Amino acid sequence: MSTVTRFAPSPTGYLHLGHAFSALIAWRRARAAGGRFLLRLEDIDPGRCRPEYGAAIEADLAWLGLHPDGPVRVQSAHLPEYQAVLDALAARGLVYPCFCTRADIRREVAGSAGAPHGPDGGPLYPGTCRGLSVQAREARLAAGEAFALRLDMARALGTLPRALSFDEEGEGSTPCHPTLFGDVVLARKDAPASYHLCVTHDDAVQGVTLVTRGADLKAATHLHRLLQALMGWPAPRYAHHRLLTDDTGRRLAKRDRAATLHDLRESGVTPAQVVAMIDRYTAEQGGTART
Repeated sequence: MSTVTRFAPSPTGYLHLGHAFSALIAWRRARAAGGRFLLRLEDIDPGRCRPEYGAAIEADLAWLGLHPDGPVRVQSAHLPEYQAVLDALAARGLVYPCFCTRADIRREVAGSAGAPHGPDGGPLYPGTCRGLSVQAREARLAAGEAFALRLDMARALGTLPRALSFDEEGEGSTPCHPTLFGDVVLARKDAPASYHLCVTHDDAVQGVTLVTRGADLKAATHLHRLLQALMGWPAPRYAHHRLLTDDTGRRLAKRDRAATLHDLRESGVTPAQVVAMIDRYTAEQGGTART
């Protein structure tokens, strides 16, 4: 099977060195295997994503010489596809509308000692709206109340014939524990579909066979594998790489004002110097972007 990798940033700002590190790993893995490297713009969040940042991402990758094989997939152009997935899950009774606000959830969880928390550190949803009667649910929908769509985790797992696992490079078959996420949101009140739903759908549609991404997303693989099984999508292999950090150990990320490729290019730094900088960082931290 041909190796197909992808780099899938959200166009919420300019790419920084941490992004370049991740893109370089995916590009090198595809090239080493004679495979394909894809670019996807995950712009499903209308409140944070901007078209100008999408254009800047494409320009930065071209400047680095990391040219994708084929057209760029822009998630906002495929909303009907994500809705079809939600409709399919709803037809099987695997999702339900949730009218709770974040404040509602915080209040309810605050009164519960030892409430479980998810991989992101936030409290797991206590299932308030899952227990609504059909009449109460329909009345609130008819009244036009805003709602999110949540996956009924217990019911979803109950439809599977066997336990799930995913193939993590260097670790082999890894058991899945999607219950870590509880009744996760698959469509938000302010966005037509969640990251989790869109990324698994797109990996399947684009034929991605090897997902290379940061270790901060490894926990999400437990949930992604469940969605793949529910929808009959193929399961790619996974290779979660460590996060690139600076000399102080701080992660190179937008929120920490890491140097952007746009700034480096404007200052006269060359693509070869950027790649050398990334390889120097990774070598000093015990590896290279070639792994």
